[in-house]
Amino acid sequence: MATTLIHNGLVHDAVHRDACKADILLADGKIAAIGTDLTAPADAVVFDADGLDVFPGFVDAHTHIGLDGYGIGYEGCDYNEMNDIWTPQLRAIDGINPRDPSLADARRAGVTCVCTGPGSANVLGGTFLAMKTVGDRVDKMVVRDPVAMKCAFGENPKRCYRDKCDSTRMSTAAFLRGALMQARDYGARKQAANGDITKMPAYNQKLEALLPVLAREIPLKAHAHQANDIFTALRIAREFNLRLTLEHDRGPPDCGRAGRGEGCADGGRPQLDVCQQV
Repeated sequence: MATTLIHNGLVHDAVHRDACKADILLADGKIAAIGTDLTAPADAVVFDADGLDVFPGFVDAHTHIGLDGYGIGYEGCDYNEMNDIWTPQLRAIDGINPRDPSLADARRAGVTCVCTGPGSANVLGGTFLAMKTVGDRVDKMVVRDPVAMKCAFGENPKRCYRDKCDSTRMSTAAFLRGALMQARDYGARKQAANGDITKMPAYNQKLEALLPVLAREIPLKAHAHQANDIFTALRIAREFNLRLTLEHDRGPPDCGRAGRGEGCADGGRPQLDVCQQV
């Protein structure tokens, strides 16, 4: 792979507060050095970045890219399973189309890594993964899998399942609690069996998928808009001692007064479209 020198750009390195004029040397597809007056091999490709800003690749921390079948319609739409309200056993990697044009669009806009996975129709939707936006086979694009378990509060589950099984925020929370309680019991029975196959509980794909959540290996990735939904997510996370990120937070201006800043990034209104780790 050819060596590339990006010369004399205004570099924003995501480490230092202020940008600085510098060169960036790329070798074998990776950054080899950042500094001033760097030298490169005679056959290196030199890009004059004078007057330009140079940024690291952007990371999209919450998206459904690769699962929504851009321009295809139903045949390519794979981010919401509409036949079951809780599907923790689903894995984004099994549905992503790496040749979806939206990945190329993201790449051209500077997004080089995404955290992508199921949508918010279901109380539990399945696991997200982190992946690069370059490649033809998703297995070779993975940075980490899984990174989180998707769950949803508020309007989406009750809207999507109102004629089936869920028409209130109360039932959404009850579905999530019930799933976590079942998984906790399932995990305890597995542990008590101590490897004795005759004592092991019957294999349950859904409950098995929730064990990494209960073990705090991956967080719940919670879709929550309103302040009451945010507080329900926090309440359940504390009941089960879970890791939690809050997605799309859009609480009202008095969120801080109602909850004394609990779950609010600045002690007041939750930030818009920011993933907050709890």
